[in-house]
Amino acid sequence: MAGLAGSLADGRTARVTPEEALALHAEGRPGKLEIRLTKPLITARDLSLAYSPGVAEPCLHIARDPKLAYDYTAKGNFVAVISNGTAVLGLGNLGALASKPVMEGKVALFKRFADVDGMDLCIDTEDADAFVNAVRYLGPSFGGINLEDIKAPECFIIEQRLRELMDIPVFHDDQHGTAIVAAAGLINAAHLTGRDLAETKLVINGAGAAAVACAELLRAMGMRPENIIMCDTKGVLWRGRTEGMNQWKSAHAVETRARTLTEALAGADVFFGLSAKGAVTQEMVRAMADKPIIFAMANPDPEITPEEAKAVRPDCIIATGRSDYPNQVNNVLGFPFIFRGALDVRASTINDAMKIAAARALALLAREDVPEEVNTAGAGKSLRYGPEYIIPNAFDPRLISRVPVAVAKAAVDSGVARRPITDLPRYARSLTGRLDATANALELITERVRANPRTVVFAEGEEEKVIRAAIAFHNAGYGTAVLVGREDRIQATMRAIGVPLPEGIVIRNARNSDSNRRYAEYLYGKQQRHGFLFRDCQRLVNQDRNVFAACMVALGDADAIVTGVTRSYSVALEGITSVIDPAPGGIMFGLTLLLARVSGTVFVADTAIHERPDAATLAEIAIQSAAAARRLGHEPRVAFLSFSTFGDPKGSIPGSIREAVKLLDQRQVDFEYDGEMSADVALDPALRAHLYPFCRLTGAANVLVMPGLHAAHILTKSVPRLTSGTAIGPLLMGLSKPVQIVPVDASVTQLLDMACLAAHAAIAR
Repeated sequence: MAGLAGSLADGRTARVTPEEALALHAEGRPGKLEIRLTKPLITARDLSLAYSPGVAEPCLHIARDPKLAYDYTAKGNFVAVISNGTAVLGLGNLGALASKPVMEGKVALFKRFADVDGMDLCIDTEDADAFVNAVRYLGPSFGGINLEDIKAPECFIIEQRLRELMDIPVFHDDQHGTAIVAAAGLINAAHLTGRDLAETKLVINGAGAAAVACAELLRAMGMRPENIIMCDTKGVLWRGRTEGMNQWKSAHAVETRARTLTEALAGADVFFGLSAKGAVTQEMVRAMADKPIIFAMANPDPEITPEEAKAVRPDCIIATGRSDYPNQVNNVLGFPFIFRGALDVRASTINDAMKIAAARALALLAREDVPEEVNTAGAGKSLRYGPEYIIPNAFDPRLISRVPVAVAKAAVDSGVARRPITDLPRYARSLTGRLDATANALELITERVRANPRTVVFAEGEEEKVIRAAIAFHNAGYGTAVLVGREDRIQATMRAIGVPLPEGIVIRNARNSDSNRRYAEYLYGKQQRHGFLFRDCQRLVNQDRNVFAACMVALGDADAIVTGVTRSYSVALEGITSVIDPAPGGIMFGLTLLLARVSGTVFVADTAIHERPDAATLAEIAIQSAAAARRLGHEPRVAFLSFSTFGDPKGSIPGSIREAVKLLDQRQVDFEYDGEMSADVALDPALRAHLYPFCRLTGAANVLVMPGLHAAHILTKSVPRLTSGTAIGPLLMGLSKPVQIVPVDASVTQLLDMACLAAHAAIAR
């Protein structure tokens, strides 16, 4: 598990204390895993369908056609994480039982990063034959096998035999995971230093599982065998050496006069360390070639620290296995996404082509602009491709849509895929949705926006995250991004973050725009009977970027606006609405989307405007919310929420809700609605059927009309923080032009999502 967790055994490196780690594992339900149901098992009928007698049907179908196990069971998304505990992290042979916390953690990482389900299996034997026999018969239950923390040379024997015996992928992450991530880093380090891998000279210190896998993968990528020198505790693996050798070491012995690590490193281009702390000295580094590449991957402490290496060779590029240094060789960049791609095409194995594809995908991703979320995850560091950023950050949300696609394509091209994927762009979008519920909700919208691009004004154009969002909007093909701000400030920010402004992004300076007179006249025409002089309107257009942006949209110079990161919601809204009116016959309100993996999408209104809406307003909010739900692909079922359910208990607020329901009755709307009701009744059809069989809703409510702004705020602000759900919004509804106001703490992703939604609203008009 090299690099996966930095140095979990060393509290100082991992920045946690032993007590904190023990408390986390012990608190609440012990451990890190539990089993969750994917089907409702509430009623006797549910049990009859899921178990006896209903379960007989899928059993019979699978017996006739074994491939149907992927359709009727969890096999296709299920990986076994298996160890005997003979090489646990950097702790040595702790045994099978003591390895269980690590294996549980590995299962958790599979789920967290790639939505792959897993089960940890700790095999209590150090005998390779017994281990193989325990695992070889597990194929019917799993789509893949991830071997972990097994010492060499048994790990080579076990993996090779299981790959021969099983028709599902068998992957030893300590070997191949490290090799793939290290290879990705080397691709970029070679690119930055102008090296050709075929001519590059590499020294590997360590001859265990990861070291051998690195050498084999780099050979497959074109590095010449004679240019790779491997060392162990007894020195160089030279051809003819017999002491301490085995068949795996012998395969990497080369003709060389070097006998020690010091001699091998003289003039070497690259060092890979998979050995022990302090194995490399400053003198060794000083003797390496110009611009040396050093991957000191020993855990918990590297063979040489970045400070030590740079002190003697400032021109070096260095990576470690630690998270507190740049360029962490972290296995979590590999195994979740490799298995994701392999499982999705039902690969029979994970071959060299798939590993190389994963390494290249990781390398290319590191060269792209880094999202704000990644900088936040990286302790606020500003990351961009260069000597200190050659490997993507493990929290980069794009990994899920890049690496599995590359792996799946390689599996198809190399002939090991049993269910080829032909539409790779659609597959990439579906992968994003597996982890980020927001992406699922936005998929249809983004497709339509790409097909019908629009011009969106980013009103706070001098802010770094606004600039990044505008660039992302442009690069995604959503349309033209307009940054409102001073050109010199925007260019200075671009230089600071090291990202060039793409051609096609427009900068508009509100103070110097040649449209100011036209905008001021338009605003004066709207506000002259509301106490505004013409010079007041000129000042607002020149100085208030929200007013300027709103004038652009109102007069057709742009299609939509996104703003909010520098001003409160109410202040931003005031500037916008001084220019843009509500839509004819409509009302303004806020609509928030709550997205959860289990319950799906729920629309909540009003979350922004009306403190205590009356019956007519509630009815109109319901109508517009239902229409918005339909536009996003949901058949609306509207529940008017209250502390009361159909008159119990009584109160003044439920009266206005009942009146709103009557107003909808009179208007004969075309969606389901009912109320007043409490939230549990709205969301639980079984409870409703039992207690309130007269209720009109046929399923769980997905549009919740709140009785007041206080309740709406409490719900939408707390749920995302109490659950694993995601909130989008509040979306500003009811204006005559598309405008979205984000929270002041909005991320680049939130800004991009809101800009896309604003563009989508412009298309619909």
